[in-house]
Amino acid sequence: MADALLNQLSLTLSVPSSQAFAAPAMSLADRASRALESGVWGAVMYIVIGLVAVLTGVSVLGLVMSYIERKVAGHFQCRLGPMRVGPHGVLQSLADGIKLLFKEGIEPGQGDKVIFIGAPIFSITATILLLAIVPLAPGIQVVDMNVGVVYIAAVSGLGVMGILMGGWSSNNKWSLLGAMRAGAQMISYEVSLTIALLVVVLFSGTLKVSEIIESQQQGWWIWRGHGVAIVAFCLYVIASTAELNRTPFDLPEGESELTGGYHTEYSGLRFSFFFLAEFANLFVFSALAVTFFFGGWLPFHVGNYEGFNAVMDLLPPVISPMFWFGSKCALLIFVLMWFRWTFPRLRMDQLMRLEWKVLLPIGFVNLILAATVVLTGLYFFPSAT
Repeated sequence: MADALLNQLSLTLSVPSSQAFAAPAMSLADRASRALESGVWGAVMYIVIGLVAVLTGVSVLGLVMSYIERKVAGHFQCRLGPMRVGPHGVLQSLADGIKLLFKEGIEPGQGDKVIFIGAPIFSITATILLLAIVPLAPGIQVVDMNVGVVYIAAVSGLGVMGILMGGWSSNNKWSLLGAMRAGAQMISYEVSLTIALLVVVLFSGTLKVSEIIESQQQGWWIWRGHGVAIVAFCLYVIASTAELNRTPFDLPEGESELTGGYHTEYSGLRFSFFFLAEFANLFVFSALAVTFFFGGWLPFHVGNYEGFNAVMDLLPPVISPMFWFGSKCALLIFVLMWFRWTFPRLRMDQLMRLEWKVLLPIGFVNLILAATVVLTGLYFFPSAT
């Protein structure tokens, strides 16, 4: 009876069908490939649009995320945060960016100048490559390849190269120690992060990111996959926090031990590139968690209960995907920022022990359980699989 009433309500309000959220759409790379058939310049236009969109997105993300983190930190510590530049300090990040733009970029006299200059560029490039595969809404994606999960696992490990290059080329023992810590930490936790994503790959049966989202039409994997998906999500959050070098895993930048870590010798625009990459990665890893575990741009759906699902689709189909995706990302970003003001920093031996003796065994056992769930079909609402 209740489901019938909800169905009638959705028809009265002319609610769009939930299938609108899973409508196939072409990425910019697909459009460029199709445009190449009629001429080179059409493909070039789409490539330029993609590059401009990603570069603009990274820049805006850096400014916005910097402001949000400072405000969140301020309220956690019972203070206001930035308030002077613009209304409620909204222009503070822009002012800081302009200040860094005009600061002198000092190069260490005995360091490797070529690698020193290239390290922050390499770091931000790895972030841009990872951002290109994030689907913000149907069709709003730079590239959607058939081996998207493999691409994510490969590119997410490239960021450590920029950090190692910066630490080694600085000719500074503190920078080198910080870079070595970052390398060991990021490479180790990359294993658990990949295993967590493989659980969702088993559930969805595909490596394509857009198809992983479409496989969650009957419900998000975070709860359709029982406790297995919840454990995988917890592993992903811990591993991604370590990949981001954020508290409580910020040992590469420990001020009390390494002065400033791998970017001690950097200043000006090059210094800002490292932090731009960090804040952009914070969004990227949150967006990937939303994509794999929380249905991406899909609303909250429950199986084949069309009435309930239609009410969740009340927003127009043009607005709703971006609304749902943005809301989920904002919540996860807030949680990751919350970590910074909640947990104390670990020692390096505790950090590595947590990965190799705790998270990795749990990840392998959880992967086996996920395969068991797939083979037995023990999903919630299995008709969707």
